[in-house]
Amino acid sequence: MTAIGRRTVRLEHLMTTPNASLRELDEAVALVLEHDIVACLTVSPWLVKAARRKLGRSRVQLSTIVGYGHGGQLLAVKAFEASKALEQGANQIAFVLNGGALVSGEDDMVYNDMLAVVDMAHSAMAVSAVIVEAESLPDELVRKACRLAERAGVDQVVTSNGGATAKHAIALTSVLRDSVGPRVQVTASGRFRDAAGALAAASAGASRVATILTPGIIEEITQGLNAGPAAAGAGRQ
Repeated sequence: MTAIGRRTVRLEHLMTTPNASLRELDEAVALVLEHDIVACLTVSPWLVKAARRKLGRSRVQLSTIVGYGHGGQLLAVKAFEASKALEQGANQIAFVLNGGALVSGEDDMVYNDMLAVVDMAHSAMAVSAVIVEAESLPDELVRKACRLAERAGVDQVVTSNGGATAKHAIALTSVLRDSVGPRVQVTASGRFRDAAGALAAASAGASRVATILTPGIIEEITQGLNAGPAAAGAGRQ
């Protein structure tokens, strides 16, 4: 675990593309097991059972996404998805915020949606993370979503499901970090391609950077982190 100033950042490898295969899972597991800086592997729900078998008792968290990709599924559907993922070995549940309900002012619906999944994850000693999809929301609604998430007991707030550009993910990280207390971690999720972007996200308040990783980007990010705060400043140029 490497710190930038007073912040600590870890990486999360996203394997949630529609055609992600078992062969790619083998490669992903080998990648995350090789590098200590990778804290989590996120896979599509159908791959959870196989990923748990391959990861074994590894310290790498195994995550999947509930309510992918718009978050508008009924609460019961999200709860069922979460329960099956936990049964099959996931120890982190990330779920997509119901953005339509949030925009409509249905705060109780948004909160209850969150609470159901958070309680289920915590009852299984798993981490809960809400994906805000902040790129498509005005800042005031992002802040409201974060307040609701914190009240529901969420462990992490996440900028997007991974489709955002690195530039947007960095900007959104600052908004999320300013909207929750220190108990809640922020994950910057997006199309990060180099160390500069990851360092900038960490400087903006991210505890974790989630992206599609390669050995090259892991090495570059690790070297950049070891270089310290000066490199982080370079990433904001």
